[in-house]
Amino acid sequence: MRAQRIARALLWAALAAGIGAAFASRGHLDAAALEAWIRAAGAGAPVLFMAVYALGTVLFLPGSVLTLAGGALFGPVLGTFCNLTGATLGAALAFLIARYLGGAWVERCAGPRLERLQRGVAAEGWRFVAFVRLVPLFPFNLLNYALGLTRIRFLTYVLASYLFMLPGALAYTYLGYAGREAVAGGADMIRKGLLALGLLALVAFLPRLIARLRRRPTLAVEELRRRLDAGGELQVLDVRAAADYEEGHIPGARNLPLEELPQRLAELDAFTERPLALVCRTDKRSLKAARLLAAQGFADVHVVAGGMTAWTGAGLPVTRGPVGVDSAA
Repeated sequence: MRAQRIARALLWAALAAGIGAAFASRGHLDAAALEAWIRAAGAGAPVLFMAVYALGTVLFLPGSVLTLAGGALFGPVLGTFCNLTGATLGAALAFLIARYLGGAWVERCAGPRLERLQRGVAAEGWRFVAFVRLVPLFPFNLLNYALGLTRIRFLTYVLASYLFMLPGALAYTYLGYAGREAVAGGADMIRKGLLALGLLALVAFLPRLIARLRRRPTLAVEELRRRLDAGGELQVLDVRAAADYEEGHIPGARNLPLEELPQRLAELDAFTERPLALVCRTDKRSLKAARLLAAQGFADVHVVAGGMTAWTGAGLPVTRGPVGVDSAA
């Protein structure tokens, strides 16, 4: 145990010193000098470049500079491979460092809300990694360490990172290649530049795709009725106001109005891993509730398409009465 503490302390010190040195030298990072140094390695240049990229990722060096340099050095095909592989190796190393240094501490200190978030991220798995790779909400280098503190499996993290970083790596690599061609006055300079811009535009629209991948399927009212009749763990959560709920609701539904949901999440702790079917008058309020619950780590949330309007329109049974009369825990 003491040896582990010493090893962690040494790793902390080495990491802090390396990141500090990298930040101090960021303003002096010379892409041209880096390219010249890599070229001097001859046949070993791709391997050397990937190692530099991986180390730069761990030490918070700007990845965009390295990616553009990779495109200028190796062209669009080999450059994309080198950039993507180097970035993934660095991301994997940062993930492992964070898990080794802070994973146990996070598990010990996790409160109920963080515990729900941890379970939700783990349940999303590759979808969560895909989302954060395609939607740049957080800095890439910091995100690698943050994901190491979650319960996402290492292999899932690495494979999803490699796959879903590919579009961005390809776009920025080609941009670096086109920039080199422009400086050199190569043929078809305008065409290559426009293609690079087109790839960047494509990357900007990819978040819509991944949002669809992360979205849980909606439930048609007929499917909801079938699942309720079959029994099991599915719980219907009615997010309308109490007065609307009392006028008519799905038998067995719990009532928790959307406006009260953030303050009453503790009442749903038993359902963080169990399926929830959200219903309102149509499905607009249910969609808002689903986004809120997903952000809090609820792993299996479904929206009932059409809500009570579709349910009653299909002639399915309705219960009337005050909140709590037939709500099952």
